[in-house]
Amino acid sequence: MIYTIDERGYYGNFGGAYIPEMLYPNIEELRSRYLDIMGEGDFQNQFNQLLRNYVGRPTPLFYAHRLSERYQAKIYLKREDLCHTGAHKINNTIGQILLAKRLGKQKIIAETGAGQHGVATATVCALMGMDCIVYMGQLDMERQRPNVERMRILGTTVVPATSGNMTLKDATNEAMRHWINNPTDTHYIIGSVVGPHPYPDMVARFQSVISEEIRNQLSEQEGNPYPDYVIACVGGGSNAAGAFYHFVNDEHVQLIGVEAAGLGIDSGESAATTVLGKPGVLHGSKTLLMQTEDGQVVEPYSISAGLDYPGIGPWHAHLFETGRVKFLNATDDEAMQAGIELSRTEGIIPAIETAHAVAVLKKMEFDPDDVVVINVSGRGDKDLETYIRWGKY
Repeated sequence: MIYTIDERGYYGNFGGAYIPEMLYPNIEELRSRYLDIMGEGDFQNQFNQLLRNYVGRPTPLFYAHRLSERYQAKIYLKREDLCHTGAHKINNTIGQILLAKRLGKQKIIAETGAGQHGVATATVCALMGMDCIVYMGQLDMERQRPNVERMRILGTTVVPATSGNMTLKDATNEAMRHWINNPTDTHYIIGSVVGPHPYPDMVARFQSVISEEIRNQLSEQEGNPYPDYVIACVGGGSNAAGAFYHFVNDEHVQLIGVEAAGLGIDSGESAATTVLGKPGVLHGSKTLLMQTEDGQVVEPYSISAGLDYPGIGPWHAHLFETGRVKFLNATDDEAMQAGIELSRTEGIIPAIETAHAVAVLKKMEFDPDDVVVINVSGRGDKDLETYIRWGKY
C-alpha cells in the first residue's frame, strides 16, 4: 500500500487543490518551489539550528513509570509540550516563515483554534520582524484568553471570526478570504495538515522531526527504533502526522489517532470525523468532512478548541480509508479525566487535546512488553480555566 502523496497532490482518493482562481498563483508558486527550497542545504541548516537553539529540540522521550504500571505496558511520552511556546506547532511555523522569506513575502496571516498555532506564528513573526494577523473564532478567543494576550504581546493583530459557531473552521474561512484579497505580498501559514496541496505535505514534513526523534530516542532507550503503538490526538492532524510520519510504512507499528467525541458520537455535539464524516471539499482539499445530506458543513463541537474541526487532513483520511491508522475517540469527560490522571500520575498537566490521546489507554489492551508512545502535543497552561470550570478533580 502506498501512503505518500502523488504528483497531483492526492493521498489515494483525498487531497488536491480546490481553490479560487485568485489564489492559483500563490498555490502554484508554493507547489513548484517548496520541495526545492526545503531541500537546500542553507535552508536545512537554518531550520535545524532554530529547532535546536530556539525551539529546544530534541524534546525528551520520557518513560512514564506510574502510567506504565497502571496500564501494564512500557509507556513513553514524547514531550512536545516542552517546545518553546508550549506545543508542537512551532516546528511548522519555523519552517514556513523561512519558506515565506525565501519566496519574498512581507506579511503573514494564520488561523488558530486553541491558540497554540497562533502563538507559534506570532512568535516566529516577532523573531523575523514580519507583520502578522491571526484569525481566531470569537468563542475560542474567550476560552483561550491567555493565548490571545500572548499573541498581542508578541505584536500580532488578533481578528475575531464571528460567523458560524465562531471556532476554528470559521477562523480558517476568514484567513482564506484575507489571502484571496492580498495574494502577492502575504503568505498564509496554515497550522495543520489541511488545506490545498502542497500544505498537507509541507506541514507533515516540517512536523516529521517528531517521529524522527522518537526513532532515535527509542533506539537509545529500548535498543529498537520501532514502538508497538504510537498514539496521538487528531483534529486537523498535524501532531499526529508528525508522530506517524517515519513509521507509516512499518506495518508492525500500530498507529492510533484519537478524535474528539464531544458530548457523545450520537449527541449532535461531536467532532469525530471518521465516524460521522463522508468525502467532501473543505478549505481547499477533498477529505472526510462532517456534512449534511446537501453538503453543508455540520458544526463540530469539542471541549478542546484544537480538536473542534469538522474534518481531518487528507493524509489522515487516506490512512483511515486504507486501515493503516486505527481511529478511536474520547468524550469531553473521558478526556478531562485522563488529563487529571496524567497530572497526578506523572506530574504533567497536558493540553486538553493531548488528554484525548491519553484517554484511550483505558480502551486498549497491551502486553507487558509493548512499547507505547503517546505524543504529548501541548501543555495545559492554556486550558486551566477549562479544567477549573469542569471542576471534577
